[in-house]
Amino acid sequence: MRLDKYLCDALGATRKEATKIIKSGDVTVNDAVQKSGAFKVTDECVVEWQGREIQKPGPRYIMLFKPDGFVCSHEDGFNQTAFALLDEVKMEDLHFAGRLDVDTTGLVLITDDGQWSHRITSPKHKCEKTYRVWLVDPIGEDYAEKFAQGIELRSEKEPTLPAQLDIVNQDENEVLLTITEGKYHQVKRMFAALGNKVEHLHRERIGAIELDYSLEPGEYRFLTEEEIDSVWK
Repeated sequence: MRLDKYLCDALGATRKEATKIIKSGDVTVNDAVQKSGAFKVTDECVVEWQGREIQKPGPRYIMLFKPDGFVCSHEDGFNQTAFALLDEVKMEDLHFAGRLDVDTTGLVLITDDGQWSHRITSPKHKCEKTYRVWLVDPIGEDYAEKFAQGIELRSEKEPTLPAQLDIVNQDENEVLLTITEGKYHQVKRMFAALGNKVEHLHRERIGAIELDYSLEPGEYRFLTEEEIDSVWK
């Protein structure tokens, strides 16, 4: 694909605007300044504009390290939307592949590929999500067994599906919990049903995709091909 066409598709720019951007000298391909709109961009090329990688035209798959205080929606009357943390074009096309509560931190996946996100969020696919949980009260000796059996939640007809609980630090009331559902406030409600309260909740994994801790809270990166493809397996 020509470089000017690449920028048109990736940035939503007109051909005239793309030409101006290229001639400014702010566009690099594989770390070399490229001022020719006719330059051929291949799949191996890394295109950057003003030091920021421009994602190749087509579906986008993003990993965000969500900090506390941001909601997973396009609009909210009280809190900032996590979309404010992204510096991308055509933001209206993006959606969250599994949301987090405003006070929950960690891994969030964002995409404009509906079929891909459906594989994550649809209950029938039972995509695993792992959370690091800090509790207010001590961890009960029978917690792991009860989570494995399923927890009865208020206003739900059926108990939760079996979940795996591993104790990380007994003294700090810290556990890892892996579930395959996405009910409303599910993790908090599960512990509440056992008479405990979640002090802090942090998502570390969705399927085979793990939070990249080279990212700081509020930072994001595009997923690798391996991470993208893992959702279909």
